[in-house]
Amino acid sequence: MTNNNVAIIGGGASGLFSACRLIQMGIIPTIFEPNQLLGMKLGITGKGRCNVTNNCSVSEFMENIVSNPKFMFSSLNKLTPQQTMEFFEQLGVPLKTERGRRVFPVSDKATDIVLAMKNFLVKHGCVIKNERVKSFDSKEDTIIRINTDKGSYSSFDNIIICTGGLSYPKTGSTGDGYALAKSVGHTITDLSPSLIPLECYEESCRIMMGLALKNTGVKVFNNEQKMVYNDFGEVLFTHFGLSGPTILSASTHMHPMEPKKYTVSLDLKPALNEETLDKRLLSDFSKFSNKSINNALGELLPNKLISPFIDFCQIDKTKKANSITSSERKALVKGLKNYKFTVKGFRPISEAMVTRGGVKVSEINPVTMKSKICNNLYFAGEVIDVDAYTGGYSLQIAFSTANAAATAISELS
Repeated sequence: MTNNNVAIIGGGASGLFSACRLIQMGIIPTIFEPNQLLGMKLGITGKGRCNVTNNCSVSEFMENIVSNPKFMFSSLNKLTPQQTMEFFEQLGVPLKTERGRRVFPVSDKATDIVLAMKNFLVKHGCVIKNERVKSFDSKEDTIIRINTDKGSYSSFDNIIICTGGLSYPKTGSTGDGYALAKSVGHTITDLSPSLIPLECYEESCRIMMGLALKNTGVKVFNNEQKMVYNDFGEVLFTHFGLSGPTILSASTHMHPMEPKKYTVSLDLKPALNEETLDKRLLSDFSKFSNKSINNALGELLPNKLISPFIDFCQIDKTKKANSITSSERKALVKGLKNYKFTVKGFRPISEAMVTRGGVKVSEINPVTMKSKICNNLYFAGEVIDVDAYTGGYSLQIAFSTANAAATAISELS
Protein backbone atom coordinates (compact mmCIF):
# COMPACT_ATOMS: atom_id res chain seq x y z
CA MET A 1 0.00 0.00 0.00
CA THR A 2 1.14 3.55 -0.69
CA ASN A 3 0.01 6.86 0.76
CA ASN A 4 -2.46 8.36 -1.71
CA ASN A 5 -2.34 11.72 0.09
CA VAL A 6 -5.80 11.71 1.67
CA ALA A 7 -6.43 13.84 4.74
CA ILE A 8 -9.31 12.99 7.06
CA ILE A 9 -10.29 15.83 9.36
CA GLY A 10 -11.82 14.33 12.50
CA GLY A 11 -11.24 11.00 14.21
CA GLY A 12 -14.81 10.19 15.15
CA ALA A 13 -17.22 7.61 13.74
CA SER A 14 -17.16 8.78 10.11
CA GLY A 15 -13.45 9.63 10.20
CA LEU A 16 -12.39 6.25 11.55
CA PHE A 17 -14.71 4.38 9.20
CA SER A 18 -13.57 6.26 6.10
CA ALA A 19 -9.94 5.64 7.08
CA CYS A 20 -10.60 1.90 7.49
CA ARG A 21 -12.37 1.71 4.15
CA LEU A 22 -9.57 3.63 2.37
CA ILE A 23 -7.00 1.18 3.78
CA GLN A 24 -9.13 -1.74 2.60
CA MET A 25 -9.06 -0.15 -0.85
CA GLY A 26 -5.27 0.29 -0.82
CA ILE A 27 -4.89 3.87 0.42
CA ILE A 28 -3.22 4.90 3.69
CA PRO A 29 -4.75 8.19 4.87
CA THR A 30 -3.75 10.75 7.50
CA ILE A 31 -6.21 11.58 10.28
CA PHE A 32 -6.15 15.01 11.94
CA GLU A 33 -7.75 14.75 15.38
CA PRO A 34 -7.06 17.26 18.19
CA ASN A 35 -8.05 14.80 20.94
CA GLN A 36 -5.46 12.38 22.21
CA LEU A 37 -8.11 9.67 22.05
CA LEU A 38 -9.83 8.69 18.81
CA GLY A 39 -13.59 8.12 18.69
CA MET A 40 -14.38 9.82 22.00
CA LYS A 41 -18.05 10.47 21.21
CA LEU A 42 -18.42 7.03 19.61
CA GLY A 43 -17.05 5.52 22.82
CA ILE A 44 -19.90 6.93 24.92
CA THR A 45 -22.84 6.48 22.53
CA GLY A 46 -25.74 4.23 23.45
CA LYS A 47 -25.02 4.78 27.16
CA GLY A 48 -21.58 3.31 26.58
CA ARG A 49 -22.91 0.33 24.62
CA CYS A 50 -22.79 1.81 21.09
CA ASN A 51 -25.91 1.28 19.00
CA VAL A 52 -23.89 0.58 15.84
CA THR A 53 -26.74 0.44 13.33
CA ASN A 54 -30.32 -0.69 12.86
CA ASN A 55 -30.80 -4.13 11.33
CA CYS A 56 -33.50 -3.11 8.85
CA SER A 57 -33.87 -2.79 5.10
CA VAL A 58 -32.75 0.34 3.25
CA SER A 59 -36.35 1.32 2.53
CA GLU A 60 -37.27 1.02 6.22
CA PHE A 61 -34.13 2.93 7.11
CA MET A 62 -35.09 5.79 4.80
CA GLU A 63 -38.40 6.16 6.68
CA ASN A 64 -36.42 6.92 9.84
CA ILE A 65 -34.40 9.77 8.35
CA VAL A 66 -35.98 13.07 9.32
CA SER A 67 -33.95 15.58 7.27
CA ASN A 68 -33.09 15.01 3.59
CA PRO A 69 -33.70 11.25 3.31
CA LYS A 70 -33.40 11.22 -0.51
CA PHE A 71 -29.82 12.42 -0.22
CA MET A 72 -28.95 9.16 1.59
CA PHE A 73 -30.44 6.73 -0.95
CA SER A 74 -27.27 6.02 -2.92
CA SER A 75 -24.83 5.77 -0.01
CA LEU A 76 -27.16 3.54 2.01
CA ASN A 77 -27.50 1.16 -0.91
CA LYS A 78 -23.73 1.15 -1.29
CA LEU A 79 -23.25 0.30 2.41
CA THR A 80 -26.36 -1.24 3.97
CA PRO A 81 -26.83 -1.83 7.71
CA GLN A 82 -26.13 -5.53 7.13
CA GLN A 83 -22.84 -4.71 5.39
CA THR A 84 -21.89 -2.46 8.30
CA MET A 85 -22.52 -5.36 10.68
CA GLU A 86 -20.37 -7.60 8.50
CA PHE A 87 -17.59 -4.97 8.53
CA PHE A 88 -17.38 -4.87 12.33
CA GLU A 89 -17.68 -8.62 12.75
CA GLN A 90 -14.78 -9.03 10.31
CA LEU A 91 -12.80 -6.65 12.53
CA GLY A 92 -13.46 -9.04 15.41
CA VAL A 93 -16.48 -7.46 17.14
CA PRO A 94 -19.41 -9.90 17.50
CA LEU A 95 -22.76 -8.10 17.30
CA LYS A 96 -26.31 -8.75 18.48
CA THR A 97 -29.72 -7.36 17.47
CA GLU A 98 -32.05 -6.24 20.24
CA ARG A 99 -35.56 -4.79 20.54
CA GLY A 100 -36.34 -2.29 17.79
CA ARG A 101 -33.67 -4.00 15.62
CA ARG A 102 -30.99 -2.00 17.41
CA VAL A 103 -27.55 -3.52 16.92
CA PHE A 104 -24.94 -3.59 19.73
CA PRO A 105 -21.63 -5.32 20.39
CA VAL A 106 -22.22 -8.60 22.22
CA SER A 107 -19.89 -7.25 24.92
CA ASP A 108 -22.11 -4.16 25.41
CA LYS A 109 -18.91 -2.07 25.21
CA ALA A 110 -18.75 0.88 22.82
CA THR A 111 -15.00 0.92 23.29
CA ASP A 112 -14.78 -2.42 21.44
CA ILE A 113 -16.06 -0.70 18.29
CA VAL A 114 -13.58 2.17 18.67
CA LEU A 115 -10.61 -0.09 19.45
CA ALA A 116 -11.39 -2.46 16.57
CA MET A 117 -11.11 0.39 14.07
CA LYS A 118 -8.17 2.05 15.82
CA ASN A 119 -6.19 -1.20 15.98
CA PHE A 120 -6.88 -1.87 12.31
CA LEU A 121 -5.64 1.62 11.38
CA VAL A 122 -2.50 1.40 13.50
CA LYS A 123 -1.71 -2.08 12.16
CA HIS A 124 -1.82 -0.77 8.58
CA GLY A 125 0.20 2.37 9.20
CA CYS A 126 -2.48 5.06 9.22
CA VAL A 127 -0.89 8.38 10.19
CA ILE A 128 -2.66 10.05 13.13
CA LYS A 129 -1.81 13.66 13.91
CA ASN A 130 -3.09 15.20 17.15
CA GLU A 131 -3.65 18.59 15.55
CA ARG A 132 -6.66 20.85 15.09
CA VAL A 133 -7.24 22.00 11.50
CA LYS A 134 -7.72 25.77 11.62
CA SER A 135 -8.05 26.78 7.95
CA PHE A 136 -7.54 25.95 4.30
CA ASP A 137 -5.62 27.77 1.58
CA SER A 138 -7.34 27.41 -1.79
CA LYS A 139 -6.51 28.10 -5.42
CA GLU A 140 -8.92 27.76 -8.34
CA ASP A 141 -11.58 25.92 -6.30
CA THR A 142 -9.03 23.44 -4.96
CA ILE A 143 -7.62 23.20 -1.44
CA ILE A 144 -3.82 23.41 -1.72
CA ARG A 145 -2.86 23.68 1.95
CA ILE A 146 -4.18 22.54 5.32
CA ASN A 147 -3.24 24.78 8.24
CA THR A 148 -3.34 23.36 11.77
CA ASP A 149 -2.48 24.65 15.23
CA LYS A 150 0.94 23.03 14.81
CA GLY A 151 1.87 23.53 11.16
CA SER A 152 0.84 23.53 7.50
CA TYR A 153 0.55 20.70 4.97
CA SER A 154 0.47 21.02 1.19
CA SER A 155 0.83 17.33 0.34
CA PHE A 156 -2.81 16.20 0.29
CA ASP A 157 -4.68 15.51 -2.93
CA ASN A 158 -8.08 14.93 -1.32
CA ILE A 159 -9.68 15.90 1.99
CA ILE A 160 -12.67 14.45 3.85
CA ILE A 161 -14.30 16.60 6.54
CA CYS A 162 -15.56 14.26 9.30
CA THR A 163 -15.68 16.70 12.20
CA GLY A 164 -19.17 15.88 13.53
CA GLY A 165 -21.63 18.50 14.78
CA LEU A 166 -22.00 20.66 17.89
CA SER A 167 -23.20 17.99 20.30
CA TYR A 168 -20.92 16.72 23.07
CA PRO A 169 -18.24 19.47 22.66
CA LYS A 170 -16.12 17.83 25.38
CA THR A 171 -15.49 14.97 22.94
CA GLY A 172 -14.27 17.36 20.24
CA SER A 173 -17.52 18.06 18.38
CA THR A 174 -17.09 21.83 18.42
CA GLY A 175 -18.36 22.75 14.97
CA ASP A 176 -14.95 23.21 13.32
CA GLY A 177 -16.12 21.51 10.14
CA TYR A 178 -18.87 24.07 9.56
CA ALA A 179 -16.36 26.93 9.59
CA LEU A 180 -13.98 25.03 7.28
CA ALA A 181 -16.77 24.23 4.81
CA LYS A 182 -18.02 27.82 4.91
CA SER A 183 -14.52 29.14 4.23
CA VAL A 184 -14.47 27.44 0.82
CA GLY A 185 -17.96 28.62 -0.14
CA HIS A 186 -20.37 26.08 1.33
CA THR A 187 -23.71 27.01 2.87
CA ILE A 188 -24.39 25.90 6.44
CA THR A 189 -28.08 25.47 7.21
CA ASP A 190 -29.48 26.52 10.60
CA LEU A 191 -27.92 24.49 13.39
CA SER A 192 -30.04 23.26 16.30
CA PRO A 193 -30.11 20.27 18.65
CA SER A 194 -31.69 16.99 17.59
CA LEU A 195 -32.29 13.78 19.53
CA ILE A 196 -32.31 15.83 22.71
CA PRO A 197 -34.20 15.72 26.03
CA LEU A 198 -36.98 18.23 26.72
CA GLU A 199 -37.29 20.73 29.53
CA CYS A 200 -40.86 20.94 30.84
CA TYR A 201 -42.69 23.40 33.08
CA GLU A 202 -44.29 20.76 35.31
CA GLU A 203 -42.62 20.36 38.69
CA SER A 204 -43.97 16.80 38.75
CA CYS A 205 -41.13 15.73 36.44
CA ARG A 206 -38.65 16.44 39.22
CA ILE A 207 -40.78 14.43 41.67
CA MET A 208 -40.77 11.48 39.25
CA MET A 209 -37.06 11.85 38.40
CA GLY A 210 -35.48 8.52 37.48
CA LEU A 211 -38.78 6.80 36.67
CA ALA A 212 -38.69 5.03 33.30
CA LEU A 213 -41.99 4.07 31.68
CA LYS A 214 -41.91 1.36 29.06
CA ASN A 215 -44.61 0.72 26.46
CA THR A 216 -45.88 4.29 26.63
CA GLY A 217 -47.73 6.09 23.86
CA VAL A 218 -46.18 9.47 23.01
CA LYS A 219 -47.88 12.18 20.98
CA VAL A 220 -46.62 15.72 20.45
CA PHE A 221 -48.95 18.58 19.54
CA ASN A 222 -48.03 22.13 18.57
CA ASN A 223 -49.94 25.18 19.81
CA GLU A 224 -52.29 24.89 16.82
CA GLN A 225 -53.29 21.43 18.10
CA LYS A 226 -51.64 19.76 15.12
CA MET A 227 -50.03 16.42 15.95
CA VAL A 228 -46.38 16.49 14.84
CA TYR A 229 -45.26 13.16 16.32
CA ASN A 230 -46.85 9.87 17.35
CA ASP A 231 -44.98 6.79 18.57
CA PHE A 232 -44.72 4.19 21.29
CA GLY A 233 -41.80 3.28 23.55
CA GLU A 234 -39.80 4.28 26.60
CA VAL A 235 -40.05 7.60 28.43
CA LEU A 236 -37.77 8.76 31.25
CA PHE A 237 -38.61 11.47 33.76
CA THR A 238 -35.73 13.74 34.78
CA HIS A 239 -35.17 16.68 37.11
CA PHE A 240 -35.72 19.04 34.16
CA GLY A 241 -38.43 17.27 32.18
CA LEU A 242 -38.61 14.31 29.80
CA SER A 243 -36.05 12.06 28.13
CA GLY A 244 -35.77 8.49 26.86
CA PRO A 245 -35.59 7.06 23.32
CA THR A 246 -39.13 8.04 22.25
CA ILE A 247 -38.75 11.60 23.55
CA LEU A 248 -35.40 11.97 21.77
CA SER A 249 -37.00 10.93 18.49
CA ALA A 250 -39.93 13.28 19.14
CA SER A 251 -37.53 16.19 19.54
CA THR A 252 -36.54 15.96 15.87
CA HIS A 253 -40.06 17.15 14.96
CA MET A 254 -40.15 20.09 17.33
CA HIS A 255 -38.74 22.85 15.17
CA PRO A 256 -38.64 25.73 15.53
CA MET A 257 -38.61 25.39 19.31
CA GLU A 258 -40.38 28.06 21.33
CA PRO A 259 -41.57 28.03 24.98
CA LYS A 260 -45.07 26.54 25.33
CA LYS A 261 -45.29 25.81 21.59
CA TYR A 262 -45.38 22.02 22.12
CA THR A 263 -47.27 19.69 24.42
CA VAL A 264 -46.29 16.08 25.04
CA SER A 265 -49.22 13.73 25.68
CA LEU A 266 -48.44 10.38 27.30
CA ASP A 267 -50.76 7.42 26.98
CA LEU A 268 -49.89 5.44 30.09
CA LYS A 269 -52.01 2.44 29.05
CA PRO A 270 -51.90 2.30 25.22
CA ALA A 271 -53.10 -1.33 25.12
CA LEU A 272 -56.38 -0.47 26.89
CA ASN A 273 -59.22 1.68 25.58
CA GLU A 274 -61.18 4.04 27.85
CA GLU A 275 -64.02 1.58 28.44
CA THR A 276 -61.63 -1.17 29.53
CA LEU A 277 -59.71 1.24 31.74
CA ASP A 278 -62.92 2.37 33.42
CA LYS A 279 -63.79 -1.26 34.24
CA ARG A 280 -60.27 -1.77 35.59
CA LEU A 281 -60.63 1.28 37.86
CA LEU A 282 -64.02 0.08 39.12
CA SER A 283 -62.49 -3.29 39.90
CA ASP A 284 -59.47 -1.80 41.73
CA PHE A 285 -61.62 0.68 43.66
CA SER A 286 -63.90 -2.14 44.75
CA LYS A 287 -60.91 -4.23 45.78
CA PHE A 288 -59.37 -1.38 47.79
CA SER A 289 -62.63 0.38 48.74
CA ASN A 290 -61.46 1.55 52.16
CA LYS A 291 -58.06 2.73 51.03
CA SER A 292 -57.19 6.21 49.78
CA ILE A 293 -57.08 6.64 46.02
CA ASN A 294 -53.32 7.05 46.40
CA ASN A 295 -53.09 3.43 47.56
CA ALA A 296 -55.91 2.10 45.38
CA LEU A 297 -53.92 2.84 42.20
CA GLY A 298 -50.90 0.83 43.36
CA GLU A 299 -51.55 -2.11 41.03
CA LEU A 300 -52.18 0.08 38.00
CA LEU A 301 -49.33 2.62 38.16
CA PRO A 302 -45.75 2.80 39.51
CA ASN A 303 -45.63 4.32 43.02
CA LYS A 304 -43.55 7.32 41.93
CA LEU A 305 -46.16 8.23 39.34
CA ILE A 306 -49.32 7.96 41.42
CA SER A 307 -49.26 11.16 43.49
CA PRO A 308 -48.29 13.52 40.60
CA PHE A 309 -50.83 11.81 38.35
CA ILE A 310 -53.70 12.29 40.85
CA ASP A 311 -52.70 15.95 41.15
CA PHE A 312 -52.83 16.22 37.35
CA CYS A 313 -56.38 14.82 37.44
CA GLN A 314 -57.26 17.37 40.16
CA ILE A 315 -58.52 14.82 42.65
CA ASP A 316 -58.03 14.89 46.41
CA LYS A 317 -55.39 12.25 47.22
CA THR A 318 -56.90 11.58 50.63
CA LYS A 319 -60.29 10.52 49.22
CA LYS A 320 -61.21 6.90 49.80
CA ALA A 321 -61.60 4.73 46.72
CA ASN A 322 -65.26 4.07 47.55
CA SER A 323 -66.04 7.80 47.49
CA ILE A 324 -64.59 8.54 44.05
CA THR A 325 -67.36 9.92 41.84
CA SER A 326 -68.05 8.81 38.30
CA SER A 327 -66.84 12.19 37.00
CA GLU A 328 -63.59 11.81 38.96
CA ARG A 329 -63.17 8.29 37.60
CA LYS A 330 -63.74 9.67 34.12
CA ALA A 331 -61.01 12.27 34.76
CA LEU A 332 -58.65 9.46 35.77
CA VAL A 333 -59.40 7.52 32.59
CA LYS A 334 -58.83 10.64 30.47
CA GLY A 335 -55.60 11.32 32.35
CA LEU A 336 -54.30 7.80 31.80
CA LYS A 337 -54.78 8.24 28.07
CA ASN A 338 -53.65 11.87 27.92
CA TYR A 339 -51.11 12.81 30.62
CA LYS A 340 -49.88 16.21 29.41
CA PHE A 341 -46.58 18.05 29.77
CA THR A 342 -45.83 21.52 28.41
CA VAL A 343 -42.43 21.91 26.79
CA LYS A 344 -40.28 24.83 27.88
CA GLY A 345 -37.49 24.07 25.39
CA PHE A 346 -34.63 21.78 24.48
CA ARG A 347 -31.75 21.00 26.79
CA PRO A 348 -28.48 22.75 25.74
CA ILE A 349 -27.14 21.67 22.34
CA SER A 350 -24.11 20.23 24.13
CA GLU A 351 -26.44 17.48 25.43
CA ALA A 352 -27.88 16.63 22.00
CA MET A 353 -27.04 13.25 20.53
CA VAL A 354 -26.74 14.85 17.09
CA THR A 355 -26.89 18.26 15.48
CA ARG A 356 -29.72 19.18 13.14
CA GLY A 357 -28.50 21.16 10.13
CA GLY A 358 -25.07 21.33 8.55
CA VAL A 359 -23.52 21.52 5.10
CA LYS A 360 -26.33 22.00 2.58
CA VAL A 361 -26.96 18.71 0.78
CA SER A 362 -27.63 20.36 -2.60
CA GLU A 363 -23.95 21.36 -2.57
CA ILE A 364 -22.75 17.75 -2.13
CA ASN A 365 -22.84 14.92 -4.67
CA PRO A 366 -25.03 12.26 -2.97
CA VAL A 367 -23.23 9.39 -4.72
CA THR A 368 -19.65 10.40 -3.91
CA MET A 369 -20.05 12.89 -0.99
CA LYS A 370 -17.82 15.20 -3.04
CA SER A 371 -18.25 18.94 -2.77
CA LYS A 372 -19.83 20.59 -5.81
CA ILE A 373 -17.93 23.77 -4.92
CA CYS A 374 -14.42 22.58 -4.06
CA ASN A 375 -12.69 20.08 -6.37
CA ASN A 376 -10.88 17.93 -3.79
CA LEU A 377 -13.19 18.16 -0.78
CA TYR A 378 -15.54 15.47 0.55
CA PHE A 379 -17.89 15.25 3.53
CA ALA A 380 -19.03 12.43 5.81
CA GLY A 381 -21.13 12.09 8.94
CA GLU A 382 -22.90 14.60 11.13
CA VAL A 383 -21.37 17.67 9.49
CA ILE A 384 -23.86 17.08 6.62
CA ASP A 385 -27.46 18.33 6.96
CA VAL A 386 -29.01 14.88 7.54
CA ASP A 387 -30.48 13.64 10.82
CA ALA A 388 -32.59 10.69 11.88
CA TYR A 389 -34.38 9.07 14.78
CA THR A 390 -32.62 7.31 17.63
CA GLY A 391 -32.01 3.60 17.14
CA GLY A 392 -28.67 3.27 15.32
CA TYR A 393 -29.66 5.39 12.34
CA SER A 394 -27.27 8.30 12.92
CA LEU A 395 -24.20 6.07 13.14
CA GLN A 396 -25.22 4.19 10.00
CA ILE A 397 -25.52 7.54 8.20
CA ALA A 398 -21.97 8.34 9.36
CA PHE A 399 -20.68 4.98 8.12
CA SER A 400 -22.53 5.03 4.78
CA THR A 401 -21.43 8.57 3.90
CA ALA A 402 -17.86 7.75 4.97
CA ASN A 403 -17.88 4.66 2.78
CA ALA A 404 -19.21 6.65 -0.19
CA ALA A 405 -16.44 9.26 0.15
CA ALA A 406 -13.71 6.62 0.57
CA THR A 407 -14.98 4.63 -2.41
CA ALA A 408 -15.10 7.71 -4.65
CA ILE A 409 -11.55 8.72 -3.68
CA SER A 410 -10.23 5.19 -4.23
CA GLU A 411 -11.68 5.20 -7.74
CA LEU A 412 -9.57 8.27 -8.59
CA SER A 413 -6.30 6.38 -8.11
